[in-house]
Amino acid sequence: MKIAIVTGASSGMGREFVRQIAAKEPVDEIWAVARRKDRLEALKKEFPKVRPVALDLLLSDSRKAFKKMLAVEKPEIRILVNASGFGKYGTYKDLTDEEIDQILDLNLKALIHMTYDCLPYMRKKSRVINIGSASAFQPLPEFILYATSKVAVLHFSRALHVELKSRRIPVTCVCPGYVRTEFFEVASQTKNPKTCQNFSPMYEPEDVVKKALRDSRRGKDMSVLGWNVKFQRLAAKLLPHSLVMKVWLKIK
Repeated sequence: MKIAIVTGASSGMGREFVRQIAAKEPVDEIWAVARRKDRLEALKKEFPKVRPVALDLLLSDSRKAFKKMLAVEKPEIRILVNASGFGKYGTYKDLTDEEIDQILDLNLKALIHMTYDCLPYMRKKSRVINIGSASAFQPLPEFILYATSKVAVLHFSRALHVELKSRRIPVTCVCPGYVRTEFFEVASQTKNPKTCQNFSPMYEPEDVVKKALRDSRRGKDMSVLGWNVKFQRLAAKLLPHSLVMKVWLKIK
């Protein structure tokens, strides 16, 4: 059985990946992984290929259960999309210990565990797609934890892309700017919700996902949509980060 696996599938970018994979990719099933079972059941009604997998990837028992599920069913994984993740606005003194741990555990550790657990079931021309962020291109004061987690995702993805070349399994890190999802609502539920307020330009998830899937098919190790995000990446390479951070603090 050929399958796709999408984490964070109940909303935002993850849900859009499910939609586009169901329409365009030759897989028998899409294992949609997320915490909210009711949303996954609604997703299955819309897309018959979906198999709801209600798990909280912050919990080690959930990851163990998923690993066991793979061992029992032994699917051929054609596409893995790691789209689970979240951020919180605020300075170093605004985030709780729990928020710090959850951001790093979900955005990075769960992504790595999921990838390594799936790789034994992937073959030549299977693909891994990891959701990074344009925030990975430079340090971001007052949004440190999220940006730091995405730097690690970007470096992990690009290095793994090289390691897997002999197996012909491309790893694509998607680095979008602002995308119209529930991300902002969750990120603002913190002690300092007004830390970031300028979310322009805003991209649509369908456009980001469409380009991500296309870049993945082409074997690219990074997917970047939009002239402003490409400019941001170039500026972060050419300019001192001290200057880039000053600009960020003025426009955020």
